[in-house]
Amino acid sequence: MRTMDTGTDAEPDYDEPAADSGDAGEVAAPVPQSRRMLVLCAVAGFVLGGGVLGLLWSLSGVHAGALDDALAACQALDRVGELPDTSRDEHPSLTPGLTPERLHRMTAARELSAAAAQVNATYQPLADHIDGVSRMVLSLHFNDISGQRHLVQAQEICGRL
Repeated sequence: MRTMDTGTDAEPDYDEPAADSGDAGEVAAPVPQSRRMLVLCAVAGFVLGGGVLGLLWSLSGVHAGALDDALAACQALDRVGELPDTSRDEHPSLTPGLTPERLHRMTAARELSAAAAQVNATYQPLADHIDGVSRMVLSLHFNDISGQRHLVQAQEICGRL
């Protein structure tokens, strides 16, 4: 374009469409940005957030049940009552048998502690010690040193719960 004053070429004040090779009549349309990445990120965030929320929700109920089982095992062990300790006697006398109710409570304590340990490994030491006490009680060998040690350890763990 020529200006009137100087007769030199000047650039126009408006944007002229660039002519591509071949089609002079078509105007090049701006390329729309793809929304695929935005949608993909939104879907991935939703799935990841839902998964984390579901995991936290499911784990919150599991540990509460394990704690309840561990506490119930400790209560059942406490309700068994005082167990005779004949491990220090040189010649332990024949100890009387336990009542069936006490034996059932001992078995219940063992089963509840095993259930708690199966759900949450934190309670495995409690389950191991109560199992040792249960073996001592059910065999009526109250002179078993390891059984008495398991009893003390189980009572200590129960005191910390």
